[in-house]
Amino acid sequence: MSGNLSQDPAAWVENYVKEFVAQSPDNDLGLSEPETAWDEPLVGVAAGDDPLWRACKEHIGDFFWTPQEVFNLTYPQAPAEGGELSVVAWVLPQTAATRRENAAEDVYPSQRWAGARHKGEQFNAMLRKNLGDALKVQGVPAVAPMLSPAWDWQESARYGFASNWSERHAAHIAGLGTFGLCDGLITAKGKAVRVGSLVARLPLPATPRPYAGIHDYCLFYSQGNCGKCVPRCPVKALGPQGHDKKKCSKHVKGNCPDYIEKNYGFKTDACGLCQVGVPCMDHIPVKQEGD
Repeated sequence: MSGNLSQDPAAWVENYVKEFVAQSPDNDLGLSEPETAWDEPLVGVAAGDDPLWRACKEHIGDFFWTPQEVFNLTYPQAPAEGGELSVVAWVLPQTAATRRENAAEDVYPSQRWAGARHKGEQFNAMLRKNLGDALKVQGVPAVAPMLSPAWDWQESARYGFASNWSERHAAHIAGLGTFGLCDGLITAKGKAVRVGSLVARLPLPATPRPYAGIHDYCLFYSQGNCGKCVPRCPVKALGPQGHDKKKCSKHVKGNCPDYIEKNYGFKTDACGLCQVGVPCMDHIPVKQEGD
């Protein structure tokens, strides 16, 4: 990637993410013929000391990392204050072909969607690592929390199984979207996305959040209509009460991997039916779409 970080750090970081997605041959679904996994990404930045990190910790559980905690866990000899850190978050949108194919399914994920979960998420991990390495070369210590050996699943008293870092919450704090009824992140590119993030000791301007609440883009919560993701779930894990993680996980991690292996020749956990065939699939919906 070209350019000098010191001249315009914010532009350098955003351009790095966008160029990597546009140019890397690894942005591929892994099918018999080459096919791009991800469209042009969205990129946002959250301040390392944003009060919402502490709010996440209070709501999810004490095990949830703030940016300062995961950074200092990674660099114990050179700890940082939260205000010295920035969290770069990105949204990788599914392609139109992948969305269309998965929207036609009613029990198991389509081949393209499963490929995006398998090879596409491997690419996302590569983006996390390569961005971190590129920053380190220029003297900026960084860590992708999802790649930390200390990352793990935990049990939240309020929300059931959770983890010590959430890519969706990072993107929410970085101004990229709000949560829907199914817990997916609704962004300017819709809900059919995957998300990544990285914590760096680099002062970057935070992206303004064009919303006030965590559910502002979801028509069910903000307008009292829609709920069209509910019938899309093949195991009835969605309803007015929200997302039943246990029912969902039993299908995604229990039923789907064997189906994917048998029908597509590789094994991964995927579903995503609630993210397609709905008003928020590829954009922020308006009230009329929920009627």
